[in-house]
Amino acid sequence: MGIALIFKSFFLALSQLGDPRFRRVLGLGIILTFALLIASYAGLLWVLDLLVGEDAYVPVIGQVTWLDDLLSFSSFIFMFILSIFLMVPVASAITSMFLDDVAQAVEDRHYPNLPAVDPVPFSDALRDTLYFLGVLIIANLLAFILYAFFSALSVFIFWGLNGFLLGREYFQLAAMRRLGRQGAAALRKKNKGTIWLAGILMAVPLSIPLVNLLIPIVGAATFTHLFHQIQAADDPSSQSRVQ
Repeated sequence: MGIALIFKSFFLALSQLGDPRFRRVLGLGIILTFALLIASYAGLLWVLDLLVGEDAYVPVIGQVTWLDDLLSFSSFIFMFILSIFLMVPVASAITSMFLDDVAQAVEDRHYPNLPAVDPVPFSDALRDTLYFLGVLIIANLLAFILYAFFSALSVFIFWGLNGFLLGREYFQLAAMRRLGRQGAAALRKKNKGTIWLAGILMAVPLSIPLVNLLIPIVGAATFTHLFHQIQAADDPSSQSRVQ
């Protein structure tokens, strides 16, 4: 039952990728993601410049003017490697800021009989996004320890971890629009296995360059559908509102 709901929600989300509101959120997500990564890289260079300074001296060798450049290049490599793992969490978190737009587009097309909801205030969306971003980044950085000890399982750890986090957050945000924070949390806990499986379905394509940039949008739409499908299954009286 859970698998059927997941795939139904996923393919419904894919069918709406051409929606102008989806494309708008995708564009904003990509721009803000790259801007954040560039800002992080610039901040790292600034910190290195403060630590090393312009008059670096190495014992025996003496004055070394290229040390700053070496450190800057090393920091670029370091940031590039981190971006492979962090771009997707950052993109996912930023997209969550605009999840309300994606969810509304889904409901306008597939669930037109639902009553209108008030848009999520920008301050609330920003707060939830920053919290989600912090959790994603910290969790993925800590996962590097597991990758080092269980390198053969690193891909599965990545899928499992990010599947759990994406599923938990995206379902919570989608359900919260209709049920409030507490009601969404209760429904999420009741269906945590299905939600985790759906999150893993979103996490697997995160390993594919370029395709992974679409996943936050597809994920937001998928979990909006999944919420409505789960709610309809739990509450038969809501079936008339789900098409």
